[in-house]
Amino acid sequence: MQVYCTKNHLNNGSNRFCTHCGEPLPLPVGQVVDKRYKIIRQLGQGGFGRTYLAEDKNQPNKQCVLKEFAPQVQDPQDLQKAKELFEREANTLKKLQHPQIPMFHASLQEKLGGKDFFFLVQDYIDGDNYRQLLEQRQSQKQTFSEEEVLNLLEKILPVLAYLHSKDVVHRDISPDNLIWRRSDNLPVLIDFGGVKQLPASQGFWFTQLAVHNTLLGKTGYAPEEQLRQGKVYFSSDLYSLAVTALVLLTGKEPQGLYDSYQGIWLWGKEIQVSPKLETVLKKMLAYQPNSRYQNANQVLKDLPSKVATKPQNPQITKLKTMIVAPGRKQAHQIVSKIHNQTQLIANKMPLPGWMRPFAVSMLGTSVIVLIGAGSFAAVNALIRGVSSISLPTLPTVSNPISKPVSDKQNQQTSRLSQIINRRQQLEIPQGYFIRMVDNLFYAQKPELQGRALTAKPEDAPLRDQWSSIAENLLQKLEQAQLSAASRRKLGSYSQRDFDTWRRQAQAGQFGDYTLNQLTKDTNTKFDRLFPKEKQEKRNLQTYGQIWYAIAADQVSKVQSGN
Repeated sequence: MQVYCTKNHLNNGSNRFCTHCGEPLPLPVGQVVDKRYKIIRQLGQGGFGRTYLAEDKNQPNKQCVLKEFAPQVQDPQDLQKAKELFEREANTLKKLQHPQIPMFHASLQEKLGGKDFFFLVQDYIDGDNYRQLLEQRQSQKQTFSEEEVLNLLEKILPVLAYLHSKDVVHRDISPDNLIWRRSDNLPVLIDFGGVKQLPASQGFWFTQLAVHNTLLGKTGYAPEEQLRQGKVYFSSDLYSLAVTALVLLTGKEPQGLYDSYQGIWLWGKEIQVSPKLETVLKKMLAYQPNSRYQNANQVLKDLPSKVATKPQNPQITKLKTMIVAPGRKQAHQIVSKIHNQTQLIANKMPLPGWMRPFAVSMLGTSVIVLIGAGSFAAVNALIRGVSSISLPTLPTVSNPISKPVSDKQNQQTSRLSQIINRRQQLEIPQGYFIRMVDNLFYAQKPELQGRALTAKPEDAPLRDQWSSIAENLLQKLEQAQLSAASRRKLGSYSQRDFDTWRRQAQAGQFGDYTLNQLTKDTNTKFDRLFPKEKQEKRNLQTYGQIWYAIAADQVSKVQSGN
């Protein structure tokens, strides 16, 4: 097998370093490190090496992240220094025990290709980073709302407070290094390659290998003292977090939000937020470190309360009503309150209008019955678990408070719930799925274009038709056997992906596999799944997304050598 370094130099697959420039080459899929960690795929690449998703052979079905540290040094003295720095970082990570920081498991040293490689082993966090979430939003001409950004700040600032209490500065906070964890909807701070112990008396630290000074941090996100001098303070992380917030709010990179000639952020022009949040962000972004907040708790104290009645997480709207031991006499008041709250939530859902009454019905009925039964723990569990409108099966207990629901409406509610659950299990973005089904529905019913479906009885047959289209689409997507990564990106593919594949093919990164062959293989699979939609694969709003997902999996297959 042939592999390429990042400079597109051709190498034999057995090489561990590029024979042209000396750059460490990626470990092949299936490579076992330390007789224990089997490489599944590459996750990313940084200045000192790559990160890999690996399987722990000692714990079947347990996945972890293997982070490579491969400094390009030859002198034994420099190699020893590199090892000391690696061990220093490992020792720092060992003492970080926080639920929103990936747990450190081990540090390893192994000879591969006759040279020393160092590895860190950490938890794998299942979720999308905030860069990916932002790109998904932008594909729908949206960005993060102020309420969502406030929610992120409230959840991540305590993590920084913990980190700084250990005299550690992250140095590389950005949307790429924050992951929205699917299991609990919390942001997780990742990629601690820039983390270094911060001596309180010194106030700065930078890596020196031989004559190379490595200043860590992304341009635009890191403050001047970090990028130009290698100095970092606790407030340096707060600066980077504020820039991250602005990027999520505006969808623009820092360079588009900052006038470097005048040295000012473009408040009121490119950046439009509430006055209270603007005041906080301005202080976090002060040019001089001593003019900023000095710790994360100070920021938390000054954060404005969220404007919206219910906060949103990065991908979904979540019911967050706290109910505490109501008596039976209070039930009626609580039911009324829940009804109003679920109405608000349903109205915000990115769903066809006719779905929302069903969402309200499912939310309200479930909560009401649980309250009537006195199962308050179950109520709280339900509240924590409601995502979008992925809801529990309706209890069969009679509900005298709610309005009578017809058998037909019950059937449609159950059918809709099954569709939503299948969509969530496949991890298909909700915005893309709803938009796709809508397009297919109105293509079949062009006379209804511009007319929204309602929850009225006369629209019941149309709602059934919409659900049938949704079920058929889910069945086709299951038959396509797309990878989870490709399914998650549905709705976000663009011509840029194809341009990237073209460049990779031209650089020889696909070996003998050509772009024409990629197109042919993708067409073959797509046409087999959608024989009547051959022309529609050009439509990037609908079937084109599925074509690109198939192509993306084919590219991954070629690159892994399978």
